Amino acid sequence: MAQRITLNDGRSMPTLGLGTWPMDDAEAERVVERALELGYRHVDTAVRYGNERGVGRALAASDLPRDQVFVTTKVDGQHQGGDKAEDGLRASLDRLGLEWVDLLLIHWPLPVRDLYVETWRTFERLQAAGLARSIGVSNFKPAHLERLARETGTMPAVNQVQLNPYVTREDHRLYHQEHGIVTVSYSPLGKGGELLEDPAVTRVAEAHGRTPAQVVLRWHLQLGLVPIPKSSSEQRLRENLDVYSFELTPDEVLSLSALDRGAGVDSDKVGH
Repeated sequence: MAQRITLNDGRSMPTLGLGTWPMDDAEAERVVERALELGYRHVDTAVRYGNERGVGRALAASDLPRDQVFVTTKVDGQHQGGDKAEDGLRASLDRLGLEWVDLLLIHWPLPVRDLYVETWRTFERLQAAGLARSIGVSNFKPAHLERLARETGTMPAVNQVQLNPYVTREDHRLYHQEHGIVTVSYSPLGKGGELLEDPAVTRVAEAHGRTPAQVVLRWHLQLGLVPIPKSSSEQRLRENLDVYSFELTPDEVLSLSALDRGAGVDSDKVGH
């Protein structure tokens, strides 16, 4: 069973979750339902993924009490500015079949539009109304977070960013750590399988008798990150959850961090 990490608003979230991009409704329903049976208690979706209905059907099919499953969704650019985020969240809740989400994120800062501060103030009201238990952001840079703190006085509970040993984002992680923001890692296993075939990863995996994916997920956990790997395979779902019974040495953690290539999604150049 996943451990939990405390957020800056006093709530907590499981330290490992299930990512659902790019599943459609049918796949999300099947995979999330099985993941919950296997012990996952943290599911990540978004308006833009187009699979909230499928996630909602899986949640409804589960016999788990609502407060035992941590559900994250994100509103995108069409829901920035004014009170548009409220309409976006209410539509998400309808698709998910929920009365509230555990975590609501602004999917992108979209700094050219300059609406993320205004949108954040709406998020604060949605949290106060109980429609979102915790609020956070995704793909925000430290400069965006600094502006939120300066103009609203509230720090996001979470910043979800692309992060793995090839994209370590030390500047983001340091800022988050200094300001009590939990870092959630999307694409935590890299893309296309290249990271999991890297000799530096496979050597550590062989030393521990673990899969490369388990070793990389353990790297995230030991850095205090919350990875949300996506998988549709039951075997990999099981393996990805089984990362709490071993530990990497400090040197092994450093060897994986040294793989950093400095690349990744640039939130200033993405427009959705």
